[in-house]
This record gives sequence, C-alpha cells and structure tokens, in this order.
Amino acid sequence: MDWDKLRIFHAVADAGSLTHAGDLLHLSQSAVSRQIRALEEALNVTLFHRHARGLILTEQGELLFDATRAMAKRLDAATARIRDSEEEVFGELRVTTTIGFGTLWLAPRLTHLYEKYPDLNIDLMLEERVLDLPMREADVAIRMKEPSQADLIRKRLMGVHMRLYASPRYLSEKGMPDAIAALHTHRLICQNPRSAQVGAGATLVNELMTHDIPSLLTVNNYFGVLQAVLNDLGIGVLPDYLTRDFPDLVRVLPDVESSEVPVFLAYPEELRHSKRIAAFRDFVQEEIFAYRRKLREDAAG
Repeated sequence: MDWDKLRIFHAVADAGSLTHAGDLLHLSQSAVSRQIRALEEALNVTLFHRHARGLILTEQGELLFDATRAMAKRLDAATARIRDSEEEVFGELRVTTTIGFGTLWLAPRLTHLYEKYPDLNIDLMLEERVLDLPMREADVAIRMKEPSQADLIRKRLMGVHMRLYASPRYLSEKGMPDAIAALHTHRLICQNPRSAQVGAGATLVNELMTHDIPSLLTVNNYFGVLQAVLNDLGIGVLPDYLTRDFPDLVRVLPDVESSEVPVFLAYPEELRHSKRIAAFRDFVQEEIFAYRRKLREDAAG
C-alpha cells in the first residue's frame, strides 16, 4: 500500500475536508482529490461520502482511519524517542529495583528529579525478580549485585551492609543486648531467609537464627521490617542506607553486619545516548554523593 496516499487519506479524514487537508499538506485540492480516488480504486472501496458540508467516512473508511491513527501515534512516539536521544528530557522512563531500595531510598528522592525534569515520567517497577533489560522489560535498573546479562552498561554506585537496628523506645523497655547470645530475650525482625533477597542479607539472618531466638517476625521485604522496628516490635535486620533518612534508629551489636552488597546501575547498550537515561543516572549519582556527604558531616559533628 502506498504510504504517501495513506498519509493524505489520514489528513483528509482528520480534517473532514479536501481543502483543509490540502492546506495542511501544502497540496492543491485537486491533487488531494486525485490521491484519494487512486487509493479508493486500489482498495476497490469507497472511503468517503461526499456532501455539501464536507466528507464523512464510510464504514470502510472508518476502519482505515483507525489503522492510520494508530500508525500516527506510533510514529509520534518514535519521533519522541529520537528527539529524547538528541535534545530534551521527557517521556516515560521505566526503572526497576528492589522493593526495599525503591520504597525506602529511591522514591523519597524522586522529588529532586521531577523538579529538574518536569516532563519526565517515571514508571517505577519494584520487585525482587531481575527484569531482562536487553529484552526491554525495563529501561534502567538499580540492582543489589553486579548484572550478569550481556550488552549492558553498568556502574557501581555504592556498597551496602545489613545491620541490626532498633527504636529508642524498644531499647529503653527491653535493654540493649551486649552480645548475639543476648538476643534470646528480644524479638528478631527480618526477611525470611527463603524469600527473594540479597544473598548477604540471607546469610546474616541464617547465622543469627543459629542462636536461641525464640521470638521472631519475618517479612518479605525491608519496608515491612522497617515499619515493625519503628513501631517498637523488636530488633530488625536492615540495610545501612536507612540511617540518614531515619536518624532515630539505634544500631545494635555494632560488630554484627553482613558482607558488603554492591549496588549497580545498569541499562542496555542501545540506550547509551538516551537523554532520559543520562538524566536519571546523573540524578542517582548526585543523590548518593549528597547522602555520603551528609553521613560524613554527621560523623564529624
């Protein structure tokens, strides 16, 4: 099918007039009319009913207009993606990360990104499953381990440790344990070691559970663990990136922590020149720099 004739048909159907369509396309009315007749002859159908006040689509014309309208939307979307890679930062960016990091660290900081790029739309997909970036299940990922998929650009952002924390009120009532053995008088709050989580966190929880800890609350993500700790239910295993945003958390047993969990940002090689990806990458790096600076200032002060 002749794409040029379809383009002219779409303009006529949208305008409802040969004259108006011709003005938009910079063609004469007779030239537009010839193209429409040629398209009708090629399809062997009548696409418009002609009357004194303009043109009305026939049933077959409506079907073709639905198709050209969908084509126009897809072309507009493709044009936007091309412009995005060269000029402005706008449109949808699909970001995937874990439930804990996404809800507790990333989402509260997105205000700064939207202030700088108000036309950017973030689709935040929070789940423990690793989405396939090369297959475009997401545009960019923040992962708690180095990505193994091929054709990805990856950047290490920071390292995280899982540590023990409690609320001041809980500790004032139950006391501060001075050794792991003392946890037998406390409630431990953690992710179930069988749930999807970083290996270092599961290893720490398994190690703690080899001790006599009769009272236990398990949750399938760190957001739930944090809520339980903040509500004075016990001592929780939580990532240390929470300490800046929740300064009232008290670290328990400072010698107990997981091995380091590397945090990586990754995106497909084909999106190397995307302005949206660059904007998000720079935003995350700036937020981590500010987070580290505040930690240093708190430690010095």
